Parts: sequence; C-alpha cells; structure tokens
Amino acid sequence: MLETEVATVLSLVKSRLGIRSNVRDTYLTAIIKGAAKELEVVKGLTLDVTNEDHHLMFVVDLVTWRYQNRDSMEGMPRHLQFRMHELYVQAAGSGTS
Repeated sequence: MLETEVATVLSLVKSRLGIRSNVRDTYLTAIIKGAAKELEVVKGLTLDVTNEDHHLMFVVDLVTWRYQNRDSMEGMPRHLQFRMHELYVQAAGSGTS
C-alpha cells in the first residue's frame, strides 16, 4: 500500500473514530499497514483502495474494528467476514486475486 493510500485510510479511520489529534497516528498507521499486508500476503487479495465502494471502505472498517477491539479475543464480525468473502468473489470474477 502506497503512503498516499495509507494517509487516505488514516484520515478516514480518524474521522470514523472521532480522533482529531495526531497522537495516535503512528499506532493507527501500524494497524493500517499490518491489515493491508495481511489481506495481500496471507489472504491473497490485491487491494485497490482507489475502489472506494469496496476495497477502501473495507480496509477503513477493518482497521477501525481492530483498533476498537484490540484487547478482545472475539473473532471478526460477520459483516466484515461477508464483505471479505465478496472481495474474494469479485477477484475471482475478474480473473485476479
């Protein structure tokens, strides 16, 4: 994920969480980069955060959930699992992962 894409995701995550200061930027950026790398390397998805309808908002929602549930042992919520599955289906339909 490019730095400009990370900055876009960071801005949206902060807006969603209501964070106005830059105090947590390093931590949130680490979560963003970790989530993006996991999706690409482990899950096999090719992220295109210029695709605002699916990829960008999925990453924003995933990072927001991870930040808010950092001390929880619960798994990923169903709505995020469903959306990730939809990304797999879209990738399979387009011939890329």
